Amino acid sequence: MAMTGVLRPGHAVVRVLDLDESVKFYTDVMGLKETGRDNSGRVYFKCNEEHDHNSFVIRKADSAGLDAFAFKVLNNATLNELEGKLKDYGVTTERVPAGEMLETGERVRFKLPTEHVIELYAQKTDVGNGIGYVNPEAFQQGLKGINPLRMDHCLIYGPDIDANRKLFEEVLGFGMVEHILLEDGKTDLATWLSCGTKAHDIAMVRHGEPAKLHHVSFLLETWEQVLRAADIMSMHRVSIDIGPTRHGVTRGTTIYFFDPSGNRMETFCGGNYWYPDMPPITWTWDEVGAGVFYHDRKLNERFLSVVT
Repeated sequence: MAMTGVLRPGHAVVRVLDLDESVKFYTDVMGLKETGRDNSGRVYFKCNEEHDHNSFVIRKADSAGLDAFAFKVLNNATLNELEGKLKDYGVTTERVPAGEMLETGERVRFKLPTEHVIELYAQKTDVGNGIGYVNPEAFQQGLKGINPLRMDHCLIYGPDIDANRKLFEEVLGFGMVEHILLEDGKTDLATWLSCGTKAHDIAMVRHGEPAKLHHVSFLLETWEQVLRAADIMSMHRVSIDIGPTRHGVTRGTTIYFFDPSGNRMETFCGGNYWYPDMPPITWTWDEVGAGVFYHDRKLNERFLSVVT
């Protein structure tokens, strides 16, 4: 599909309890590349195949969780247009000046009905992926850790996911790829939304508390890399929630695990493609276990209850 509005997830800003321990984890275990630190104490990272300066940002705080999740849009005209649509929809927006985040242009910030902070921006400095735009090699050498391709998506928890979905669809141009229904056969327990052709760019689960993070996900290229990620996690004694396994929803392969602060992260591979002419895939309550964890066909209780 022609991508002319929201292009893709751009960055996640996550709170951590111990900055030094977290930097070591995301550098040595995850294999992210540190790209800078700012005066407010934020530390910036990118995945090795990403070209933009940052996609994952951490800051020290008293509680773990998600400060904001951002999407990159096509250009400044698109940013202005989408801000206008948000205001017409009744959403209060805030302009964050260029440079407030390192190497990042002006951002439009707003809150979802679930109270999660979302940002839109058009500009971020291209620092390259280490192999260039002309006659590139197959990959960088000497990389360490899990080494994901990119920061891929997030899953958020909150009460009014129906209003969230409506905003993403009607204002930002997302489409619903899959959903899980509750026992009444009508109400969504969870929805997966895409702004491009991916299985999802953001997902959400109905939950009593607002503004909760379930996980930020990083993309791997093959199932073998998912298995290797599990080996690396075991070597470093990382707390694994579940996996390696497969989802029914998206059909992606996955490991869920926790960073040192208790934020859940995911390594993810594969997943369906999606186009706007395709109807959403529906999972019914009697098959919710297979929808979430296809091999076990039952839910891991932590998956539903542990959030930050």
